[in-house]
Amino acid sequence: MDIEVKMPDIGLDKVEVIEILVDINEKVKLEQGLITVEGDKASMEIPSPISGVVKNIYIKIGEKITTNSLLMMFEVDRIDSLSKKKENYLENYLEKDININFKKKIKTDILFHATPVIRRLARNLNINLSSVIPTGPKNRILKEDIELYQNHLKENILEENNTININNYNKFNTEELELSSIQKITGENLHRNWTTIPHVTQFDEVDITVLEKFRQKYNNEKKIHNKISNNITILVFIIKVVAHALEKFPIFNSSFILNNKKIILKKYINIGFAVDVNNDLFVPVLKDVNKKNIEQLSFELQLLSEKTRKRKLNTSDMTEGCFTVSNLGGIGGSWFSPIINAPEIAILGVSKSQIKPLWNGKEFVPSLMLPLSLSYDHRVINGAYAARFITFIGKLLSDIRLLIM
Repeated sequence: MDIEVKMPDIGLDKVEVIEILVDINEKVKLEQGLITVEGDKASMEIPSPISGVVKNIYIKIGEKITTNSLLMMFEVDRIDSLSKKKENYLENYLEKDININFKKKIKTDILFHATPVIRRLARNLNINLSSVIPTGPKNRILKEDIELYQNHLKENILEENNTININNYNKFNTEELELSSIQKITGENLHRNWTTIPHVTQFDEVDITVLEKFRQKYNNEKKIHNKISNNITILVFIIKVVAHALEKFPIFNSSFILNNKKIILKKYINIGFAVDVNNDLFVPVLKDVNKKNIEQLSFELQLLSEKTRKRKLNTSDMTEGCFTVSNLGGIGGSWFSPIINAPEIAILGVSKSQIKPLWNGKEFVPSLMLPLSLSYDHRVINGAYAARFITFIGKLLSDIRLLIM
């Protein structure tokens, strides 16, 4: 008996034959690939719906074909179509008293639409196509659907394994700690600031060799005359320099109001400094920094630091800040990206100074270099302005005498 084999409906209007996989007089099995077609930037094999011998081939490579186009003529002794085979398969299982749920599952396998390439991919990945949600034309299962299902399956397995592993590990090797109230408040504020403010961080390195020599000389002389009991730190000079820079670049001494898109310029200069107390972060604020000298600022800095360590800060000590300095120089590290303390629009990070060789035009000279990290709100500050700001700070720190000019 001669049987015509036609192009099945694969959900595409027209495809191109790019490969013929069988020859005339070749014996073909059920679901064996007959041709490969290409359409919509994807190729697929067309399987044989029956078993038999190829009697004639009516298509050529490069030919455009559509649904129901005549592909080949088969000579068969018995029609053994895919659907017939599936039905017999179902009946055999039903005779063995397989429950009704499995019956429905087999029917689902019969009804889903997928090309041979997709079916082979699913078999290799051990994926049941009836569980995959189709997104292609006429509810056809695509390669992307297989990948999505596989990724979802992996995520579920990984999550389940992680949960089991973590639970087992936690029983013997971990300890749960509650966040302090300060950590919770600080964490919420930092998270909000990081997600709502477009941060950009400008990095620089400043030669503070001359400043450090002056600081040490000043402290030694004061100690000799018993006029001070505590050393003046580099942080005091940095805060004073920042105050001068805020006068020079007033846009940094502002707040950004998101709702009405306005910038509030401040006529006062208050600078906060971050203090770590047993993993709790506090930011006390020095008021009117531009109106006070180094010794006054040093005394207030020590006073506020002591109140912070004793947790005796009041509301006025931590409000009305214009700019923040986060100093990690006493701990270590080179650079970091500090998070802006909203509604401020910038923050300066200070890291540990190190001796490095600095070229002076003739030779390398050992110099004490201070790393600075300036994070700023890019909605208000552009990169060039930020570079000028941090360069100005570096210039003053390199030669503190410029403060009186």
